[in-house]
Amino acid sequence: MSKPLLIVSALFFALAQVPAFAAPPSPESKPQGVEQQESQTKPGGTARVVVTSHKAQIGGKEISYQACAGTLPVLTDTGETEAEIFYVSYRVQQPASAKPRPLLFAFNGGPGAASVWLHLGAMGPRRVQMLPDGSMPAPPFRLVDNASSWLDVADLVFVDPVGTGYSRAAKPDLTKKFSAVQGDIDSLGRFVRLYLTRNGLWDTPVFLVGESYGTFRSAGLAEHLVEHGVALNGLILVSSILNLQTVSFDYGNDLPYQLFLPSYTATAWYHRKLAPELQADLDRTLAQAEQWAASDYLLALNKGDRLTMAERKAIAEKLASFTGLSVDLVQNRNLRVDNRDFAKELLRDERRTVGLMDSRFNAENPEPGKHLWGDATIANIRPPFTSAMNTYLREELDYRSDLEYFALGGGIGRWDWEAKNSYADTGENLRNAMVKNPYLKVLVASGLFDLATPHFATDYTLAHLGVGEALRRNISVKRYRSGHMMYLEGDSLAQLKRDATEFIGTTLKR
Repeated sequence: MSKPLLIVSALFFALAQVPAFAAPPSPESKPQGVEQQESQTKPGGTARVVVTSHKAQIGGKEISYQACAGTLPVLTDTGETEAEIFYVSYRVQQPASAKPRPLLFAFNGGPGAASVWLHLGAMGPRRVQMLPDGSMPAPPFRLVDNASSWLDVADLVFVDPVGTGYSRAAKPDLTKKFSAVQGDIDSLGRFVRLYLTRNGLWDTPVFLVGESYGTFRSAGLAEHLVEHGVALNGLILVSSILNLQTVSFDYGNDLPYQLFLPSYTATAWYHRKLAPELQADLDRTLAQAEQWAASDYLLALNKGDRLTMAERKAIAEKLASFTGLSVDLVQNRNLRVDNRDFAKELLRDERRTVGLMDSRFNAENPEPGKHLWGDATIANIRPPFTSAMNTYLREELDYRSDLEYFALGGGIGRWDWEAKNSYADTGENLRNAMVKNPYLKVLVASGLFDLATPHFATDYTLAHLGVGEALRRNISVKRYRSGHMMYLEGDSLAQLKRDATEFIGTTLKR
């Protein structure tokens, strides 16, 4: 990878010694209503396991559940502890005669992001209260019951990979091992298997939910797990990125320019920068942009310097019309506008920039002549989610630690993509997992205003997995009029819950 820093900022993006954890019976298996706290603290300031009982209004019903906050060790094959992975799980107690509830393991991305975003944004029984449009409210920030929580559908486990949240390597020199594609996948595979073992859940339907780089790791993890005897029922990929070539604006790689174009069009439509005929109907305009991007624009990019002046002018005018940018700017960029340049230029006349992860958001740009200062989306989400998670763990889940909770970056070093002279890609892992386990179903959720993992790039990746027609029918795709974190605003949050509920229910029908 020639631009790992760009990938980190684009995906989610920013990028102690811990004693071995003995294996007592899991406190999660105790009856509903029993509240237990084991080994409140240990060296390094990290608590063991805390179990508490709660109730929440979900889907118009009161749901009683147990929350468990704690760690599991990453054990080598010889039983040595190399790291401790922090997690928060939620389980609804069932009668002994009931069928096992589906179990969802959820990961966010980065690399370097904790699971707080899916946890307190989309799936958990509590969520950060944002403004109706998903933007940040005035501090201090509040948690409210999440009426669109997935807990009424499945039990949930939110997992913080090593170097995120409270998860730490056992020794500092081991941190590098987990800051790599395969080290990350292997450690999470060991976590999943140990969680199933300690909680007696090997007969439970298992799903993975990943967001952003979490989709990359989930695809790799799907094949890893099936090789270790865990056949997943389903994958839910939120704002997916499996093939990094599709989002890497490198010299000589023209693929991202055509794949980002429809997201530029959606963004320009949202900010009313398109001509009236394109502004009238977003779905129709997007279809036109996608068709042009995959035909005339693709051919022009492939033609390169062989374009005549007349051809170049015609492509520049069409590209400008679909992006809301000026013809001069498009020509000065050699018909190739990357996502950071687009975010900086679209609202330049207003001295504002649009967000990368959610281009509906915008922020003041105090120095328009310089490089993009950051992401307006991250500025919108980092304070409320970080503050709410620290408060939630201590005050509601009774889990206390003096360690910093790494919500978005700070806990890992330089990420090793393990891709020499190529692009990191777990699309092949997903294909292999589907071939080895033909019952595996996949739901893909994409936001139209996502300039980090654009929906058209996801469509391209799915179209190039190399699976036959029967397995292609196992993949379903949903689009949302929102950004990378489509759950920030209420309508898309509810839609995501409906789609996930339908997907899980359909997957488990026999």
